[in-house]
Amino acid sequence: MSELPDETSDPAQMCEEARDLAENGEAGRAALLFEKVLAMGETPCRARAALGLAVVLDDAGEVARAREADAVAIATGDPEYGPRAAYHLALTHERAGEPERAASAWGAVVDFGNAAYLPPAHLALARIADDAGDFDAAREHWEAAVGTGDAEYGPLAAHDLAQRLLERGDPARAQRVLAAGLRLVDRAAAPHAYARLAVALGISYLDQAIGAFGAALAAEPSDPEAGPLATELLARTLPLRGRGAEAGEVWRRGLADPGIAPQVRARIRRDFGEEDGEADLWWEPVVEQAVSDGTLPALAGEAFGALDHMYALLAVRYAERRADDAHEVLGGAVRVPSGYLWGPLLHESFAERFRLAMGTPVPGWPDA
Repeated sequence: MSELPDETSDPAQMCEEARDLAENGEAGRAALLFEKVLAMGETPCRARAALGLAVVLDDAGEVARAREADAVAIATGDPEYGPRAAYHLALTHERAGEPERAASAWGAVVDFGNAAYLPPAHLALARIADDAGDFDAAREHWEAAVGTGDAEYGPLAAHDLAQRLLERGDPARAQRVLAAGLRLVDRAAAPHAYARLAVALGISYLDQAIGAFGAALAAEPSDPEAGPLATELLARTLPLRGRGAEAGEVWRRGLADPGIAPQVRARIRRDFGEEDGEADLWWEPVVEQAVSDGTLPALAGEAFGALDHMYALLAVRYAERRADDAHEVLGGAVRVPSGYLWGPLLHESFAERFRLAMGTPVPGWPDA
């Protein structure tokens, strides 16, 4: 193990040796060597040695001393090691859950003006301000991070700012921010980052469309041509943003408006199937209500559950193969679902349940 160099040694060489010692796991000797450089006074390597010492001490768990070393490096004003030390100091405060002190350190990073460290500093300051509820300050830092053109931190800042703008009902500005963020992303190199921004951009257009459709319905009386279309578009778009209850209210308002109610009802029922001449089918008002309330999946689940239960009761009797007219009637009943897309699934479900319950296949079960 070589002897430590004395004060007459070159401080730059001492810093190099200290770094090698630290990388080889000799943190104690590295710290001593960095301290010897600092003891030499105002050398060109003072900031470098202070930062090296801060990192070594931090890794050893001596956070308070590490922060003191960071402060020494920052105080030198060195354009490279000064902002790096402020960056390191900010991370120690973030790790300790001290956002105000972290913000001060990140501010020092920004004050140095070194372009390499501005993007993460602005992003960190934006998030700290956002957590504190200061949207205006957060927005300034997010915009600054995007403005750096950094391909790593710029898109993150664009996404964060756009989310807040959407929450505040400003989709147009969110679109501009997201478009700027997308220009920073290499789609092939960072497909996930691109996808996150692209999805957020799509959401901003949805929110803008919701605002436009709502504005179209604000007129009194409703426009007989645009009103029904705007009602449907708004009601079908709102659930995409998790606003299903509002969608139901939009349908209800349309159905209650005598000027557009018939056209709105026709739009609700557009997927009910072709008219077959039967009037007032009892279940159609139920389906219509479910469409307007956004509960159609739940209704379908209930209907299939009831069908499955009744079908099982019929099918068990049919499987007993009684030689009477009732048996033929039951045979016709169990075959009814066969013509539907979901019919074979119902047949298979019962056959499997019967096999599990009885231990044998259903005797003479009809081909679905």
